[in-house]
Amino acid sequence: METIEIKPYSNNKFVAFFQKIYRWWLGVWYAFSDKHPKLSSLLYKVGFFFLFSMAVTLWQFLIMTFLPYAFEGIWNTPFCFPRVALGLKDALGNELYFGIFNEPVQVLVNGTLSQAYTADEVNALLAQGGTIKVGGLGNFIAFEIAVFTAQCINFPLQRNITYKSKGNPYFQGFMYFVGWIGVSIFTNALWGIANPLLLSWQVPDILISLLKTVLTGGVSMVIFFFIFLLIFPNLENNAKRQEKKYQKMLNNSNVSEEKKEAAHKKALEAREKANLENARLNVIQTSTLYNSKAISYHAYVKKLDKCEKENLDELNRMIEVKYQDALKAKEKMNIAKEEYETLKNGK
Repeated sequence: METIEIKPYSNNKFVAFFQKIYRWWLGVWYAFSDKHPKLSSLLYKVGFFFLFSMAVTLWQFLIMTFLPYAFEGIWNTPFCFPRVALGLKDALGNELYFGIFNEPVQVLVNGTLSQAYTADEVNALLAQGGTIKVGGLGNFIAFEIAVFTAQCINFPLQRNITYKSKGNPYFQGFMYFVGWIGVSIFTNALWGIANPLLLSWQVPDILISLLKTVLTGGVSMVIFFFIFLLIFPNLENNAKRQEKKYQKMLNNSNVSEEKKEAAHKKALEAREKANLENARLNVIQTSTLYNSKAISYHAYVKKLDKCEKENLDELNRMIEVKYQDALKAKEKMNIAKEEYETLKNGK
């Protein structure tokens, strides 16, 4: 009878408890993935993308809770570019402006928050007994630092875990940076239109903050999901794309033999990388499935000591079923490992 082994747990009971839960979940997930590969791939990407996006949003929130106070000295400096009059006024009758980068000085006058876009406006509001609040150039710098550090965290998480990309990290990092700048300008422009309207309608500050989070954060998150699909291409999809490109060249008499040969070489290289990565992922999946089946088998074996005599036959039947399931999973795992090693060693 072939031995069914379980990957050892930690000697620390606390850690071992969570290891059991984690391995059980992996077994369930990979079993689902085996039956529904496309759906599971989409759910995996959307799930981790959302999780990491929310995590870095929380990071931004924490940074913006404290960092603006490091720039308190320049809260009184308005920053609005480009400054375009909208013909709207705030609660105190002050003119409101559109700006892609729009951080006017926030001045509290008699319990009402007003925006000042010039030094003269700031001085006028202060002369009325106003108090400068978080805003202006100081808040803009703090916000950009918060967003930039968040993206520095987000990029490796999305690249290595969500999309499991094996592409050139420098090129991908550059494209991510370009995409981030573009998305930031777009969402800031949207907010530059929405914010003055909300202020002119005298919408409560807490609701404005919520709408800003939804508009800038939500819209950018959706756009980034598709940007990531472009800069973190799936190796299998990339291989198919290169093969399709080569086939088109092959059937085109106007394409030189040199270009066809280069395209063929590129397609072969892409296919080799894709096959190796697919084999590696298959090893992980089959190993996890085997471990899950092995855990289930041993769980039933442990029940033998406590099993009542009249239930013994049924338990033995279940043990045999679980054993066969684990045996099949082990065979798949061994085949997957052999295939991976063969591809890895170029045999």
